[in-house]
Amino acid sequence: MAAELLRWFEALGRSDVASAGGKGASLGELIRAGVAVPPGFVVTTAAYRLFMDEVDPAGELRDEIESLSPDDLPSLSRTCARVRERIAGYALSPGLLAPLVDAHRQLAGANLMLPVAVRSSATAEDSADASFAGLQDTYLWVRGADAVCAAVRACWASWFNDESVSYRRQRGLPEQGMAMAVVVQQMVNPRCSGVMFSRSPTTGDRSVVAIEGSWGLGSAIVSGEVTPDRFVVNKVTGVVVHEDIAEKALEHVPDPAGSGVLAREVQGERRKQACLDKTQVAALARLARHVEKHYGCAQDMEWALAPTMDEAAEPSLFLLQSRPETVWANRESQPAMAPKAAAFEHVFSVLGGQKK
Repeated sequence: MAAELLRWFEALGRSDVASAGGKGASLGELIRAGVAVPPGFVVTTAAYRLFMDEVDPAGELRDEIESLSPDDLPSLSRTCARVRERIAGYALSPGLLAPLVDAHRQLAGANLMLPVAVRSSATAEDSADASFAGLQDTYLWVRGADAVCAAVRACWASWFNDESVSYRRQRGLPEQGMAMAVVVQQMVNPRCSGVMFSRSPTTGDRSVVAIEGSWGLGSAIVSGEVTPDRFVVNKVTGVVVHEDIAEKALEHVPDPAGSGVLAREVQGERRKQACLDKTQVAALARLARHVEKHYGCAQDMEWALAPTMDEAAEPSLFLLQSRPETVWANRESQPAMAPKAAAFEHVFSVLGGQKK
């Protein structure tokens, strides 16, 4: 049973979305592609279903969620808040608690307060067809087994965030047919971090890699608290064709008092200094091309550049996530013309459009 409830990244690949969610499956696939990924494991959808069957044995809460109208926001919000509160406050059964604590102990090793990220990983998240990215919760710099267990429950509860439920109800997705996995991953304390795209997110140009980065944790970029440095690299020549170095007034760093992160003012010349040098930009661009080739489609990635145990060595480059780029891919998949009942109607519609 424990093997079904928890799976290490090394045992996962892109075919494991149903078990590990989009994020978890992708982290395993990146390891298969030879990419450096901070170690961790996935609390699988089997664990979520077991937990929900304990919280909601008759399925009444899930049926109630499925009956909600996305147009009745006050009712949706009240119901979701009640469901989240019940899930977040429900104790894990021994059959769930023991394997989770054991896996955390294996990940932490001698340092049982090793900081980890606890991240939601929905089964349709990070796919080219549907994305729940950003609709569920992520918890950074979580320390200790008790805090990890609480964060896992909080991630499960966030499956019932107002935005997430509204998204599912607008698309008529069945509650019984979907589930939530949770990624538990060792944190790195990055010198800098950010996102990158293996095609331009603004123009759709597939001949370039677009990189954004800032000091500290990437949550400062995601939250919009800092304007990142931006680099555009030609995929063929490796030449940086555009560079925009921003003034980065804040950085997110681990809270020295315990779990979580805090915003800290960037001091002195670092504010206007590029967070990446030319060698690091080139390494990121090569990594983006490698990952795109492995997946066979343009990718949206999160990266971190973190110091190693050897302080004299160059920082190590890690990928924290990779998912299909959807904005331009969806535009390209749209038909050029609306379908007609018969082929000849397309001819008349074109001719009609040419009349003057």
